[in-house]
Amino acid sequence: MDEQINSRALAPVGVFDSGVGGLTVAREIMRQLPNEKIVYFGDTARVPYGSKSKETILRYSRQIIRFLKTKGVKAIVVACNTASALALEEIRDEIDMPIIGVVKPGAKVAVEKTVNKRVGVIATEATISSGLYTDYIKAQDADVTVYSKACPLFVPLVEEGWLKDSVTEEVARRYLEELKEQNIDTLVLGCTHYPLLRNMIGKLMGDEVTLVNPAYETAVSLGELLEEKGLAAGNENRYASEMYDFYVSDAAEKFKKFANSILPFRIENISQINIEEY
Repeated sequence: MDEQINSRALAPVGVFDSGVGGLTVAREIMRQLPNEKIVYFGDTARVPYGSKSKETILRYSRQIIRFLKTKGVKAIVVACNTASALALEEIRDEIDMPIIGVVKPGAKVAVEKTVNKRVGVIATEATISSGLYTDYIKAQDADVTVYSKACPLFVPLVEEGWLKDSVTEEVARRYLEELKEQNIDTLVLGCTHYPLLRNMIGKLMGDEVTLVNPAYETAVSLGELLEEKGLAAGNENRYASEMYDFYVSDAAEKFKKFANSILPFRIENISQINIEEY
């Protein structure tokens, strides 16, 4: 029995997102949980998720999880706020392994950080419409007022690599203006792409606003979950190149270039698959 547990613990964690944004979550898992293998899937053919319906997001998520299961994963991280908001609860009941999203960890920390109980959330249209961040924050502290703002242009700008571009800064300034007027002291970066704009957003919001990065909090929560389930990897010494596998549904070269600009390890091999077959 112990051998079974140990071999299961050495299995990889499945991480998926609509595109490159979930790499911010993968990056934090690499940093916080260096012994964990990762199989990452970016749905680059069907990005963005933020403007799609719940039914579509559910279908996509189920296909991706079926694919990740073929890779023998021991747990799944839904590294996409939209899929976490619209699909996670239903999928949790359908699979026989631990699964976590990025919304709850971010909401929890926002409540811990706010002093004046005025919290902002920026995310995709679908995540904002779901109201899930507001629900989770209010469940922990009913006195917190949540101000939400959809920022749909951030995802394509990040995917284009325009992280420090003046166009992106002007878009960000316009999106964030109304949140600044609400006197928030905490802002949740409620889409996995948004931490890549953290410096720009921080500069525009000012030092008095604490930015919450759910990617970091999710990696911490994953570590706790794996320990609790007896699935945490041991201290094997493995080479980084053997630890991480990346798959996409389109544009593998573009994904690779972007991944190597933000990950702590250089990746060489990215496989493109037809996700519609799953």
